[in-house]
Amino acid sequence: MTKEQSHLARLYFGTFVACVVSTILSILFVDRAVATWSHAVLQRPAPLEWLTHIIDPFLPTASITLIGVAIAAVFGWRPGPFGRAVIAVCIAVLIAILFKDQLKLLFGRTWPETWTDKNPSWIHDGIYRFEPLHGGKGWMSLPSGHMAVITAPCTALWLLAPRLWRWLWAALIFAVALGLVASNYHFIGDIIPGTFLGWACGVGAVALTRGLVTPPEARETALP
Repeated sequence: MTKEQSHLARLYFGTFVACVVSTILSILFVDRAVATWSHAVLQRPAPLEWLTHIIDPFLPTASITLIGVAIAAVFGWRPGPFGRAVIAVCIAVLIAILFKDQLKLLFGRTWPETWTDKNPSWIHDGIYRFEPLHGGKGWMSLPSGHMAVITAPCTALWLLAPRLWRWLWAALIFAVALGLVASNYHFIGDIIPGTFLGWACGVGAVALTRGLVTPPEARETALP
């Protein structure tokens, strides 16, 4: 392992530990207070609730784009820097959706409020708990899928797009988080791991597509 790889490994492990610790602290001391305050004071203002819909076109757009990329590759197209960035963003979105669904099932956390099928919630029923592997829409609060799906492509763009645009990717992540808290759609303890998951998926997608940079002949000569 090179010095740079060792540094990155420590960075990623430290970020994971920070996510776990801050999530636990939020679950124990922050979540119920913020959810109660949001319900009583903010009452889901429409302009802020709209922010949670920023991610709505991400899944169909990513899916259709990757299909188009595959068809283009069949006819001989090979991605340049822009094409690789597009592929990385699409992969980041799709793997974030895949992982967040499985983690929601694993943790089985109840929601801040009751949204569907009289699901148990903190505001409506005073219920605040985890029921791992329970299944069902009422037990899918953690991690926040919204945060995973917005953070994943924004992380990929943060790494691949010009630095000039980094403020935009950060603003989009913050906007969705603000909408979730204001609408009481998620606990803070859901938003933190959702953001981490999206970040990890974005970094992973960039790493997966990085091999596209090296010409095939160079990769062949590099083999032992």
